Amino acid sequence: MNQLLSRHRADYVGITGSVLCIIHCLATPVLIMTSALLNYESLRVGVLGLDYLFIGVNILAVWSASQHTTNRIRWALRGFLALFAGSLLLEDRSELFEYTAYAASVGLVVVHLFNIRQSRVSHTHNC
Repeated sequence: MNQLLSRHRADYVGITGSVLCIIHCLATPVLIMTSALLNYESLRVGVLGLDYLFIGVNILAVWSASQHTTNRIRWALRGFLALFAGSLLLEDRSELFEYTAYAASVGLVVVHLFNIRQSRVSHTHNC
């Protein structure tokens, strides 16, 4: 039972990290424009540095959530994570990577939700 709760927590952390990343990515242009107008260079660097924090949080969440799940969910989590991290790291190269990061973040949320549902269904059938 304790292991089930920790997997759910990992899924919830992954969902929260992905949703916060989407909010961050949508708010960043406004914050960068504001910091440029007010000459707050440290705010710009801090806002852009959050990308690495979101990548780290999602790596930990995917690793924890995929320890005891089906191969299909494990590969979906890892695939969306790779797409998410790669897109965030390359978003300065092309606008396409920014949209890919949004899609990968939504994909992570959906697969984490599916993983929660799947583990509840399998736990109910095992009891």
